[in-house]
Amino acid sequence: MQTMTDHDDVAPRAAAGDVPLLRLRGVSKHFGPVEALTGVDLDIPAGMVTALVGDNGAGKSSFIKCISGIYVPDSGEMWWEGSPVHVRTPSEAATLGIQTVYQDLALCDNLDIVQNMFLGRERLRRTGLDEVSMENAARETLTSLAVTTVRSVRQQVASLSGGQRQSVAIAKAVLWNSKLVIMDEPTAALGVAQTTMVLDLVRRLADRGHAVMIVSHNLNDVFQVADRIAVLRHGRMVDVRPVAQSDRQIVVDLMTSGSSTRTAGPRESEAGR
Repeated sequence: MQTMTDHDDVAPRAAAGDVPLLRLRGVSKHFGPVEALTGVDLDIPAGMVTALVGDNGAGKSSFIKCISGIYVPDSGEMWWEGSPVHVRTPSEAATLGIQTVYQDLALCDNLDIVQNMFLGRERLRRTGLDEVSMENAARETLTSLAVTTVRSVRQQVASLSGGQRQSVAIAKAVLWNSKLVIMDEPTAALGVAQTTMVLDLVRRLADRGHAVMIVSHNLNDVFQVADRIAVLRHGRMVDVRPVAQSDRQIVVDLMTSGSSTRTAGPRESEAGR
């Protein structure tokens, strides 16, 4: 069984312009007798939104946890900006520029926005915390992402709406020089207006050059914001294609049977990004 390797000679050959930000080949992960992932291949390019979809138990959570350093794959290779890498811990992923926003957001309700964004990475001065520097950085990050619904960066997170909380969690990821932002069900339990706000933010991240991966069960959201769709089924990657070459029924076919003979309808294709 081939393991994650640092040897350059196994890297796929590609022209410089074709090298994705993250390339994964043959990623497998098992938990006892359960094979959560089997030989998964995926390229994640910068400046695009890649949607990862699949039915419950398809392996989506295991896959993003392998990328994020929470799980170490049993086999497979990973290249970051064309160079082979190991990612064994979340801190190693963060050092590369991989940040993950999980469904629970990992925000502290009793702290304000600035305190949450710098939690565990506070800026210090000789006399204590550099509150001014952190406040300015938090405000600048939110402004750069066009997050305008938050009235103050000193607002307690407990007082924020679901959409605002998601925006703060995404801004926190961006603050730490992330190049790839992974989002697990970013619009779950949000209303229509809040969902639109979050999807607009996702699109802005990609337009700024970030690679974005979203995991979502909501195909309406996927077709609204994604450039590419990757479909997992029973731990295997059954299809990766541009949104313009797909529609909801094709994706459902892929999720449930692993294949589809349909052709994307013109209205769905034009709606895709």
